[in-house]
Amino acid sequence: MAFRNHSTVTEFILMGLSDDPHIEALLFMLFLVIYLLTLTGNLMLLLVIRADSHLHTPMYFFLSNLSFLDLCFSSVTVPKLLVDLLSKKKTISVKSCLAQVFFVVITPGTEACLLSVMAYDRYAAICHPLLYAQVMSHQLCVRLVLVSWGLASLNSVVLVLLAVSLDFCEDQIIHHYSCELPSLLPLSCSDISIDIYILICSSLLHGLGTSLPIFFSYARIISMIWTISSTTGRSKAFNTCSSHLIAVILYFGSGLIRYLMPTSGSSLDFLFSLQYGVVSPMVNPLIYSLKNKEVKAAVKRTLKKYL
Repeated sequence: MAFRNHSTVTEFILMGLSDDPHIEALLFMLFLVIYLLTLTGNLMLLLVIRADSHLHTPMYFFLSNLSFLDLCFSSVTVPKLLVDLLSKKKTISVKSCLAQVFFVVITPGTEACLLSVMAYDRYAAICHPLLYAQVMSHQLCVRLVLVSWGLASLNSVVLVLLAVSLDFCEDQIIHHYSCELPSLLPLSCSDISIDIYILICSSLLHGLGTSLPIFFSYARIISMIWTISSTTGRSKAFNTCSSHLIAVILYFGSGLIRYLMPTSGSSLDFLFSLQYGVVSPMVNPLIYSLKNKEVKAAVKRTLKKYL
């Protein structure tokens, strides 16, 4: 019943990243390596955090959830991209496309909320170290993760209902490598002015709702760091939150631009989508492991224990 408006179009054609077979072969190898690195890095981080009791703290509880989200996010689009790079006809059914829209919204939406929660966690650790254990209790951490999933689910349901209500008459070509709502809207033969307005409002509310707590948390953190007299103390405090700050900049910068910019099918659309959908899930475990002495020490302990 929900798909009655799509009877004239049963499948979409994805333009992909290139139509040159030689370039597609190179891209297949590149994205296969990226996907394998993403799986390996995030699974390793999950296993190390679970196996090492020294990492059973709120910060690493959130980090393990972030790794799980990165695994889910990359698995929503990259396997289909890899298949399309080896296929002559890059098609996807309407139902599969709408399902991909849902998961492309809920996983990065939850990740944005989680990054916001992690910023508050860093604020509590640096600005209130003596009360940190009381403030960031395990019950609160679990609730914050559940709230992140709940808010992202609500946002994704709203946007998927927009996609379901669209009429698709003739145009089947999606000028992208995956199904995202900004790429689907131009294909509709119905009036999409309200849909664009809702998409922009939803993106702004979700983006500002998650980025403002990050901004205020880091404003307090920076002001606190400047009050520390010793250079060593400042460096230690900054290193505590630098990994998270890098992840936030990489993720929010490309994600918000992708959903707020008009879709043009240009290389910029692909670039921003690949940045937050493919590159960020691979880079996050590297950022948190290479810049974190506790994680590196935990990896060594885990390797010694099992090998």
